[in-house]
Amino acid sequence: MLKPEIATLLNKQVNAEYYASSVYLQLSAWCENAGLEGAALFFRGHSMEERTHMDKIFDYMSECSIPVKIGSIEEPPSEFDTLMDVIQAAYQHELKVTEMINHLAKTAFELQDYTTFNFIEWFIAEQHEEEVLFGKIISKAEMLGFNGQPGQQLHIMDNYLRFIKD
Repeated sequence: MLKPEIATLLNKQVNAEYYASSVYLQLSAWCENAGLEGAALFFRGHSMEERTHMDKIFDYMSECSIPVKIGSIEEPPSEFDTLMDVIQAAYQHELKVTEMINHLAKTAFELQDYTTFNFIEWFIAEQHEEEVLFGKIISKAEMLGFNGQPGQQLHIMDNYLRFIKD
């Protein structure tokens, strides 16, 4: 049986992943509306990935006989001026998720819940990959001199995002 503190944090993480899926779906919608099909596909894929993360935690909680409580989530941001704003919003969101995962891992370790700690290690590695990915995207934008404005750089960034594989 998981300790109540761990159960609470896992449940918060399930809901955070649910929210993350909604964030990326909203970012995809913004890109689609802006005619950025490559970016829309990239963010849609991320939405599905976050849903997979939610399911993974959901399954772990079920295996541990911990009831999952899906709460209402806040509306994700939907107003952006440029694709660069969208990319920055996604990166900032990943940094917040990393903080939550690290807190969960630290708490599991401190409470000597090594099974949960071991489970969360996969998410630690996943968050590292996400931060590296968005760091590379931002570096590519900087290399191109892309600030989000219409033009050739926007076209290049849209195509670049279309072909990124996690």
